[in-house]
Amino acid sequence: MSKKSSANEESIIRKYSSTVYKIAYSITSNKADSEDIYQNVFLRYIRKKPEFNDDKHAKAWFIRVTLNCAKSFLTQAWNKNTEPLNEEIEYNHREKPDLDFALKQLTPNCRTIIYLYYYEGYSTNEIASMLDMKNNAVRTSLSRSRDRLKTILEKEGYNA
Repeated sequence: MSKKSSANEESIIRKYSSTVYKIAYSITSNKADSEDIYQNVFLRYIRKKPEFNDDKHAKAWFIRVTLNCAKSFLTQAWNKNTEPLNEEIEYNHREKPDLDFALKQLTPNCRTIIYLYYYEGYSTNEIASMLDMKNNAVRTSLSRSRDRLKTILEKEGYNA
């Protein structure tokens, strides 16, 4: 691999690393699992060496691959064999409402839609295409997720 090619790969990895990690985390809500997905995405990039027409194409590729890697990760057999926590374990509420705390109470799909819409600036049509959903389903999920977040934050003492 040439130095120019290696520098270009490093530049692209730096550029999309935050997006890839945040999407993975929005789906898994787990740092270690998100890091595994992150590694898999960039290993695919290095192995396949895709050609991108522009930044928008590159970003779409990284988002699609992240979503696919996360989906594969969540459907692995070992990941399904988990034990739920004992309901008697006492949970200490945060003193101050926290958006991350509230987001973790949403489904992975809802968190992903929220992230793509608010943090990446994608339209509901673009999100529907990325997630293989109908546009109305994305809009409904987005609306319900906002309502759910508002309820959670108000319950925790934040006046939304």
